[in-house]
Amino acid sequence: MKGILAVSHFLDAEKFRLLYSHLLAAAKRCSVKLEIKTNLELSIESVSADFILFWDKDVNLARRLEKQGIPVFNSADSIEKCDDKARTYIELLGAVRQPETMIAPKTYFRSDFSDFADAAVKKLGLPLIFKECFGSFGQQVYLCRTTDEIISHITDNPFMLQKFIEASAGRDVRIEVVGGQAVCAVRRINENDFRANVTNGGKMLAYVPSREEVQTAVQACDILGLSFGGVDILDGNILCEVNSNAHIINIMEATGTDIAPYIFDTVRSSI
Repeated sequence: MKGILAVSHFLDAEKFRLLYSHLLAAAKRCSVKLEIKTNLELSIESVSADFILFWDKDVNLARRLEKQGIPVFNSADSIEKCDDKARTYIELLGAVRQPETMIAPKTYFRSDFSDFADAAVKKLGLPLIFKECFGSFGQQVYLCRTTDEIISHITDNPFMLQKFIEASAGRDVRIEVVGGQAVCAVRRINENDFRANVTNGGKMLAYVPSREEVQTAVQACDILGLSFGGVDILDGNILCEVNSNAHIINIMEATGTDIAPYIFDTVRSSI
């Protein structure tokens, strides 16, 4: 089985290189011939492969590759649904528990959101969570204690506001789901930030999720069409976010479970 690991040409930090090297080594152990290609290379070169492991968010490229008849994991549609936090919320609305959310209306130029911010404060209370719809590693996510703080974070980027789950401040659970099964999980704890992300100083501990948490994670991935994904769940079994290409090195170090072989087994059984 011959595949391509699609990555971003524009992300070259050490943590990404470590992840890509691990995936290549894991593929070799699984008897998969995996070649790394950047989205820049894939945009200008002809492609021939049995599958593409798409570890990027270049949805237009993923769709073009699918149009060529190459199986892409995760699919372009699934990546798009996860990359946009507002879209994720809407796709899962009514299926799993999520924080009460208000999505900012679409504008075509810099606008005054004072009325929207006031309405959100009235409905969601303070403090509340400000999230840009696109972002990773807890970036562009803020805890706002005043209306002025909400306004200060607004840019030209789409955003949404969520009720702050105070009981889960600095705490969440990450469950890795592959092929419809919960493979492993960690409890993430950050004593210095409301965000539990390891990038923001959080720590990971191996964790045995409850049956309800597993059900939430698996159901979310199923609805979003993910072959594999990392699901973040707040205390109270409240879904926070779903990641279509979550980094798997930290969770491997915390649990001793390597997600990569599970991914390649799922890909092999799907093509």
